[in-house]
Amino acid sequence: MRKVVALLSLLLTGCNLGPKYNRPTVQPPANYYTEEQAKQNSIADQAWWELFKDPVLQDLIREALKNNYDLQLAVAQVEQQRALLGVTRSQYYPQVGYDGSITGQQTFIIPNHTYYSYSFSAFWEIDLFGRIRKMTEAQRAVYFSSEEARRDVRLLIMSEVAAGYFQLRAFDAQLEISRRTVKSFQDTLDIFQHRLEGGYASGLETSRAQAALSNVAATIPDLERQIVAQENALDLLLGRNPGPIPRGAALADQYEPPEVPAGLPATLLERRPDLREAEQNLIAANANVGVAKANFFPTLSLSGLFGGISPQLSQLTGAGKAWSLGSDLAGPIFTGGRLKNQYNASLAVRNQAKISFEKAVTQAFGEVSTSLSAHEQLAKAYREQVVSVDAYREAVRLSTSRYDNGLASYLDVIDAQIQMYPAETQTVTYDLGRKLALVDLYRALGGGWNLTDVQWTSSGGRPGAAQSPSP
Repeated sequence: MRKVVALLSLLLTGCNLGPKYNRPTVQPPANYYTEEQAKQNSIADQAWWELFKDPVLQDLIREALKNNYDLQLAVAQVEQQRALLGVTRSQYYPQVGYDGSITGQQTFIIPNHTYYSYSFSAFWEIDLFGRIRKMTEAQRAVYFSSEEARRDVRLLIMSEVAAGYFQLRAFDAQLEISRRTVKSFQDTLDIFQHRLEGGYASGLETSRAQAALSNVAATIPDLERQIVAQENALDLLLGRNPGPIPRGAALADQYEPPEVPAGLPATLLERRPDLREAEQNLIAANANVGVAKANFFPTLSLSGLFGGISPQLSQLTGAGKAWSLGSDLAGPIFTGGRLKNQYNASLAVRNQAKISFEKAVTQAFGEVSTSLSAHEQLAKAYREQVVSVDAYREAVRLSTSRYDNGLASYLDVIDAQIQMYPAETQTVTYDLGRKLALVDLYRALGGGWNLTDVQWTSSGGRPGAAQSPSP
């Protein structure tokens, strides 16, 4: 009895010829480039709603996480790979089928007789050399890879909605500046035209005021065009038809964290879903090497059959019941190098997966460093640009005062106003840049990695009522 149990155990477990997976050695830097000293905590540990505190933006992100087409496609791909894993894993077990037939016949010898037959068959491949186990291991890794791909798409969608919303608010801010500047230039032009009619102003002043007005006015329709395009891009992310996007806080009023620690570079492998996806692809490629190696060895299968036929047909054939049990051992002898080349190809695929994984890790370190530097430097540029705008506003005030006191021409006032307009729009550009860099950094660090799927879509913040568009 013990020998039978041992034999069954051997048949069920077999041996495993494939290579065991070992993660490639990765040497993370002590800290990110441009960062003086790495900290234990990371901004990626925060939930996304703790970083993007605008209630309207939070609602848009939740809507995108529910309705985005790319995310729905990624979810469907996960379901496909889960089902394929079940298909592969089913080969562990015996496959049982049935067959039956029924016919009616009338002859001169035996009138009006019905004949039938039935059978049940079973087939079971004993996984002696681990081929099925390695196939299952490979498909399981593909399934896990699709899960990580879904998480990466989710993180990408969240960051694209946030970045698109900030870009939209930047267009809104620039449009407001343009409209305010046009009104100021229009007031100036009206004054000059009135003074010109009274003989108190020159045509030069009037022409200069008209040129300044038209130059800024030309930017308004272009900004309105960009706003519509940006709204449509956001609508696609939200999975809705084109239409206006609600607005919340202005760009300058969006939350800015007091510090943005990146955390330890060594922890990046555990946080970023795209890196975990690349590793699962490597695990699958490694398991497929085992499948290719197992193909060199024979397969052992068991088969059985049990069946019967109708009594009338049994009288003609002399048989009523039938059964059979058998085993089959099959293996390759000469394949013209097919198996060897399949094995070599699997090794090459594994090497490619290994290189792709190592490249993804190295690229991830660079993305974090780039985003860190961009956020820091653009924040400095924004602060300097704010000082510049304040100085231009003071220049406009002083030149206006000098003109009122007869100490300067109004051309000095116009020049000061003309110089202030690009300075104001550049302030918006720097402010947008540092906020986009923050979004990029959060994604590069695998932000929200410790949230569950339910928390990603339903937790944090308060669902805000949609506000009417206010471009």
